[in-house]
Amino acid sequence: MFVHVVAAFVYQRSLTVLNESKKMGMRTKSGLMVGIGEKTEEVFEVMKDLKAHNVDIVTIGQYLQPTPKHALVDRFVHPDEFAEYKRVGLEMGFKHVESGPLVRSSYHAERHA
Repeated sequence: MFVHVVAAFVYQRSLTVLNESKKMGMRTKSGLMVGIGEKTEEVFEVMKDLKAHNVDIVTIGQYLQPTPKHALVDRFVHPDEFAEYKRVGLEMGFKHVESGPLVRSSYHAERHA
């Protein structure tokens, strides 16, 4: 229970920071890693939250286990699913969505700055 409460607080604080940054005139971006146990509906919910907090750019990439001590990859996400995340994100009104297996947080950031 405690872990879920803390995680929810940190998540909400992150959304607030993004929204406040936008109010100060900054371009905002956030990213997600998939393939670590999430459901597609959860990805869409996070995207809705990000849009509601005025985020401009979203990146979605495949989680890869960096060391044996880290969480295991739950599944490798199919390219069609990444394409669907991008399609839905653009329909939601994000200015840019990078979505693919090798996408990372600052993927091609210089092109969209």
